[in-house]
Amino acid sequence: MLLTNVIVGLIQLIISIIFAVLALYIGFAVLSKINKNMDEEKEIARGNVAVGIIVAAVFVAIALVVQSGVSGLSVGINKAINIGVLSVDGLLAIGTAFIQLILGIVLAVGAIYLALYVLTKLTKGVDEFAEIKKGNVAVALMMGGVIIAVAVIIQSGVIGITAALI
Repeated sequence: MLLTNVIVGLIQLIISIIFAVLALYIGFAVLSKINKNMDEEKEIARGNVAVGIIVAAVFVAIALVVQSGVSGLSVGINKAINIGVLSVDGLLAIGTAFIQLILGIVLAVGAIYLALYVLTKLTKGVDEFAEIKKGNVAVALMMGGVIIAVAVIIQSGVIGITAALI
């Protein structure tokens, strides 16, 4: 039984790492799509702290939400082990957990996009991305705070989905 738990734990860890890297890549790509007038990689290489703050906020936000999805995956795998991995209910539990994890990634990226879109509409007198490109740390901190706040709220929703589905 101990060996089984170790193997299941390693499988969960590998799946978590794969989904974490995938989610962070998607988040960075979406940030680049939102802000077409700036090359984030070049700005970071240049030492633009404001861009670094925004990228870090996106990564933290995605990690918060994906962590909830990974927890749901663990619950689903453990449930499948208890009822039989190859049984219909076991496969359904694992499938539902994967769907919930993917949904968490989609919700995280979508929420970040929506939050940034709404923020730019609310602050019509400020071009946030132009300010960030100039290195305006105050604007970056404001946007980073919005990104992380939205992720914390979305995380609760993902946890609720986990509880309902698994």
